[in-house]
Amino acid sequence: MRNAIVQLPDQRTVTERRQVFRAAIRQLERAEIYLSAVAYMELGDPAADRALIKLRADVAALHRHLARSRSAIRP
Repeated sequence: MRNAIVQLPDQRTVTERRQVFRAAIRQLERAEIYLSAVAYMELGDPAADRALIKLRADVAALHRHLARSRSAIRP
């Protein structure tokens, strides 16, 4: 069985493309958990807080984009 992630993008089947998007989405979900943990630490550094808010927003936006892209792939 081939691993969809290590295939070149132009060599992936539709199913493999969906698998790669799902794997990317799972990784972003993990990133969201880690960023939430850092936010919970309340570092008290305004610059770090701003960067953290931006990172969380960027991860959420990328998550939404990948989810839309994955659902647009038709088998």
